Formats: sequence, C-alpha cells, structure tokens
Amino acid sequence: MLNKIMKRGQRKSSKSEAIETPISQSPASSVTVNHASRLASATSQHVTLANIPLNPGTVDVLPTLRDVPMSDRHNLFIQKLQICCFLFDFTDPTKSVREKEIKRQTLAELVDLVQSGSCKMNEVMQEELMKMISVNIFRCLPPAAHENTGSEGGDPEEDEIFMDPSWPHLQLVYDLLLKYVVSSETDTKIAKKYLDHSFVLKLLDLFDSEDMREREYLKTILHRIYGRFMVHRPFIRNAINNIFYQFIFETERYNGIGELLEILGSIINGFALPMKEEHKLFLVRALIPLHKPKCISSYHQQLSYCITQFVEKDYRLADTVIRGVLKYWPVTNCGKEVLFLGELEEILEFTQSAEFQRCMVPLFRQIGRSLTSSHFQVAERALFWWNNEHIVSLIAENRCVVLPIIFDALEKNIRGHWNQAIIGLSSNVRRMFLEMDPELFEECQMQHDEKQARAGELKQSRELTWKKLEEVASQVTGEENMIVI
Repeated sequence: MLNKIMKRGQRKSSKSEAIETPISQSPASSVTVNHASRLASATSQHVTLANIPLNPGTVDVLPTLRDVPMSDRHNLFIQKLQICCFLFDFTDPTKSVREKEIKRQTLAELVDLVQSGSCKMNEVMQEELMKMISVNIFRCLPPAAHENTGSEGGDPEEDEIFMDPSWPHLQLVYDLLLKYVVSSETDTKIAKKYLDHSFVLKLLDLFDSEDMREREYLKTILHRIYGRFMVHRPFIRNAINNIFYQFIFETERYNGIGELLEILGSIINGFALPMKEEHKLFLVRALIPLHKPKCISSYHQQLSYCITQFVEKDYRLADTVIRGVLKYWPVTNCGKEVLFLGELEEILEFTQSAEFQRCMVPLFRQIGRSLTSSHFQVAERALFWWNNEHIVSLIAENRCVVLPIIFDALEKNIRGHWNQAIIGLSSNVRRMFLEMDPELFEECQMQHDEKQARAGELKQSRELTWKKLEEVASQVTGEENMIVI
C-alpha cells in the first residue's frame, strides 16, 4: 500500500508549491495498530490510506518536517498522514499508550504546519489529507442514552453529558480540518473536489453527536465552508432543511438542532432583499414547525433568533410568523408557553401597525387565556408585555379591539387569582386601559357586568332545575315504596 502512496507522491507539483516532490523515497516503518470498526461504509470506499491492520504493534517516531531536506518532505508528510489514519481503542486508557501519543504529536505538528502557512500542499497532499480526516471523523456514532435504556420519552437536557473518549485525537483532526478550510493557502478550486456534497452530507450527519465539543467544531467548520464555497450554499441549506423535516415529523430527537440554527441565524442575517420565495418557504415549512417538538427548550433561543431575523428583514412576514406560532401553542406545557410568550414579544417589537391589525384578534384571544393561567409564570410573562413601549403603543392604537377581548381575563385575575403578584400586575394593566380611554373602559365594564349577571341568572336557573329534578325523583321513589308495602 505504501509503495502506491510513494508513487502517487512523485507526480509533478505546481510551480507555487513550497514542498517539492522527491525523486527517491525513504523506507516507511511498518505500522500495525488496532482500529475501531465504526467507519461508515460510504467513507471506506473512497479511502486509499485506510487499509489499516487490526493487530496492535509499534509506531516509529518520525522526524519533524522542519528537520528534513525539502526534497524529502513530501514523502514524510504522506507517512505522517498514514500514521494518523490508524484508529485506537480509547475505552481502555492503558492500551497502546505510546502509539496514541505518537499520533497525537503527529496531528499537532500537522495542525501547526497548516496554520503557519509555511507549506503550500500540492493536490496529491491535499487529497491524502482529506482522506485521513475522513477516516478519523466519519464513523458510526455511539448509541444515545435513550437508545441504551430503550425509553422513548425523556428530556434531552436531563440526559447525562457524553464525552467522547477519543476526543484528544478527534479535536486535533477537527482543528486540522478547520485550519485547512480557512487557510489563505488553500486553493478553493482544488479543495472543493474533496469538500464535495458527499463530504458535506457526512459532516451534517455528525451533528447528531452526543459530544457538545464535537458539535461546536462542526458548527464552525460548516459555517466556514458555507462562507467560502459559494457553490455549496443551496445544497447546505436544503440538507439542513431535510434534517429539520426528519426531526419534526419523525424522530423528534437530534442533538445538533441548536448548532444548525446558529449557522442559519448567520445565514439569514445575510439574506438580500427583496427576500427570495425559497427563503420564505424555508421559514414556513421548516422554522415555524420547529415549535412543535416537546424538546424545544434545548434550541428555542437559536430558533427565536432566526425567526426574528426574518421579521426584522421583512416586516410583512410578521402576520405569517405570529399565526404560525399560535398554531403550535402548547396546551399543558407551561414552560413551553412561557418561551412562546417571550418569542412573540420579540417578534412584536419588529411588527408594524398594519401587520399587527391582521393578527391581533387571534393573538389576544390566546393572550387572554394565558393571562388567566393558574401557572403564575405564564400569567406573569403575558402581563409583562405591558412593560414594552412598542407593544403598548400598538395596543393603544387598537384598544377598541384589544380591550374587549382581554377585559374579562383582567377582571377574573383581580377578583380571584391565587397569586398576589398577578393580582397587582393585572390591576396595573387595568388602570393603564382606564387612563387610555375611560369611555371604552366603562363600556367594557358594563358589558362585563351584564355577562356576570346573565351568568348568575343562568347558574340560579340550573340550580332550580336540579332541585325540581331531585323533588320529582324523591316523589317517585316514595310512591314506589308505598306500592311495595
């Protein structure tokens, strides 16, 4: 295998390369190490360096690239990549300690080399580098905690934090990939041959990793690829869409939703105006339905940022967004309801009067229900809307519609809510409406009193009806007893 690698290394390099292709080859050491059988089948088909022996052996320490003549650096670079292709079992910390350390030092040297820019790699070296990176990072992820226990429910935030034992090597490989992507010495025309659609898809699959450190690296790398390789941008957006669809409508479990939304937040921020129809469909079909899953709390902050970015860029989308959020409003999940109230407040800050008027009736019908929630945090979060000057100005402008909708809820809170803070906040909002428009307030008060009176009469009527039924039933029972006697 190594002879094939050496022959490939003899190809003619470009004029601008800092490392020349050697004429003679130095013998490579025989390396035999154990590797995990967790490589994706699609990856193994493309790897030429990855015919990896299974039995542990010794790894010879190679000299650093700076210590060899320029003519020998190409061969040495390939040999170092070969060493880095070997995968070790990190479940046993006492196993292959020397070989693990040699690989770690070799990876660190390669990271420094790419970062310094002192070595401009030719096409063969870049190809072998990307194959080595693929061997290390594209693997079958370990089963999640809920898969081991067999439980379908549960909150992902309550799962134990997973730390990949092979992270000392993985981190350096990810760092090497990141340095390669962002390096000014990397020719994008050559790099895009290896950072192709297949590579991007495999990279996206890794976002389901349980290890938060890995997802952070993936987020940064994918964002850099999106920024530097414009040809991949539509494909990356569509691939993320597909992940969201599968998460929303099938699994409701995916570890990297928050990180993907962070990338999208930056992407949305760069959308040009007028906004393309493709982007609006992405909002309606992917982002708004992300309010549906139970585990929304794990990524709601990033989702809310993406949603508000759309409304901030195009205020005409406010009505669509608000009605979309109302569609997925939780019925029994109070924590989720508090999140929704906070998100709607942020959206309303970018909403103009015309869009507000289109959605204010269904919006404040829901707010009326939230105001009377027995969960004090839900009611409190809804009442805090009246601390927002922009929202108060929208409400004041449309008070003739808003006040009749929520007046009963305010009165109910003041007369009977169990929490004193809610009673106080409701009284403040009631006073605010009274100062806004005393005539409208009096009219709403009269309508409320009439409703209460009718409700009282209806209650009395029901009670009388039940009493009559009880009397009739007792008379029939008495007559039957007489007949029996």
